[in-house]
Parts: sequence; C-alpha cells; structure tokens
Amino acid sequence: MHKRWKSTLAYLAALLLLSACASIAPQLDAPKINIENFRSLPAAGGAPRFEMTLRVINPNSQTLDIKGISYSVEFLGRELITGVANDIQPIEGYSEGLVTLEAGLQLFELLRLLASAGSQGDGPLEYRFLAKIDFAGLLPTQRIEESGEIAL
Repeated sequence: MHKRWKSTLAYLAALLLLSACASIAPQLDAPKINIENFRSLPAAGGAPRFEMTLRVINPNSQTLDIKGISYSVEFLGRELITGVANDIQPIEGYSEGLVTLEAGLQLFELLRLLASAGSQGDGPLEYRFLAKIDFAGLLPTQRIEESGEIAL
C-alpha cells in the first residue's frame, strides 16, 4: 500500500508541474503581417534575390522579442521564394515595426510554374505567404499564413 501511495503522489506532483508550466507561457494573439515592399536585388552571379519589407503589427501588451523568422511565398501552390532572418528588433506591445528580409528564388520551381501557367488560363494568380516566427523566452512559436489572388 505504501508503494501505491508514493506512485499516486508522484503522479499528482507531475500533473501539478505540467499545469504550472502551461500557465507560465502567456497566450498571444498572432502578430499581423503585411508585405510593405518587395523589390529585386542586384544579381551577384547566382539566383535572383529579393528584399521584402514586412510590417509586423503586435496586437499584444507584451513586447515581441523575435529570435528568427522563416518564410516562403507560394504561387499556384509552388514555393518560389524562401528565406530566413534572425537580426530583428523587438516590437513593443500594441505597436508595429518594419522587418526587412532577403529572400531567394527557387529557379526550378519557377520553371515548373511557367510550364504549367499555360493551363491556368487568364485567371488570377493565387499566392500564399507563410511565416514561422520564433520568440525569445517562453513565448510559443507563431505560424502565420496570408493568401490571396493577384489579377493579371
């Protein structure tokens, strides 16, 4: 009986510890991200590079201390532009900040997109922006997705 009591006590302590850890991590509303600027960078002998400026809106009272962002842009379901960034200034609570990122073009995916573009007709070009934002400290990773259409 003594052994059963110890295992029950250990189980309850583990549950208490897990619930305490879960309550430490604050709940955040996902930041809002808008693409402010997108421009081509001068080619340096490799694949084309782009510079994207994102406006990140922090709808929380807590400062967003961003460790890094990984992101991609898809057109018609094909991932054409990808990049990562880790030198990002903190964004104060209930404010916004501009984040400048460099991105690379995946040439083979571009060729596949161009080959299939003829079958798409004259309709709009569907796009999707995906981002994963990692924060310093106990804040959970946020995943953001924006999608839409571009009229051609």
